Amino acid sequence: MKLLKTVLLSLVLFVSLAPAQAQGDWEVNMLRGINPRYPNSGFWKGISSTAKPLSVAVPAGFLLAGLLEHNNTLKQDALVMGGSLVIAAGATAILKQVVKRQRPWVTHNDIYADDMTDAGYSFPSGHASVAFATAAGLAIRHPKWYIVVPAYTWATAVGWSRMYLGQHYPTDILMSAGTGIGSAYLSNWLNKKLFPSKPSLKPKS
Repeated sequence: MKLLKTVLLSLVLFVSLAPAQAQGDWEVNMLRGINPRYPNSGFWKGISSTAKPLSVAVPAGFLLAGLLEHNNTLKQDALVMGGSLVIAAGATAILKQVVKRQRPWVTHNDIYADDMTDAGYSFPSGHASVAFATAAGLAIRHPKWYIVVPAYTWATAVGWSRMYLGQHYPTDILMSAGTGIGSAYLSNWLNKKLFPSKPSLKPKS
């Protein structure tokens, strides 16, 4: 937990101290290596498109299962993951307006976007933030390797897809990961404070 706080504090300091439009040559060069001239891979577009629907579907699924099975643990899973999503989305929206970093394809004519109609700010990535919030929420509530590894693999793939598609810089994705993971831990902490665990109701035999 201390390591997480240190990482998140470092990311916040980065946002506070870095100029709004600044990006180092290293990350522009890195992005050039990830982003092709024609970013039209159906695979990476598909991965990117899963971020928001899955981030909503996961807590909704836990809530539905909890209601059907009268299982308070599943309901709390839904609260934590739903809260993670809301916090991550809100924090991302605020950061975008504070930092006001332009999309890489707007600033650099050798970065190619799959979709030039999305003119929203770049830092951080909304797709990656909610994906990491979902992955972290699952990892916190169900810390089994067969859940944690696929969840974070998917979130990382979402982050990579956003760079492949020319929509975000590497530091956008780094901040998104910190925002999403931090949101999940905050949501879990709030859930414990506001909604203490209750035993699940089991139907009488």
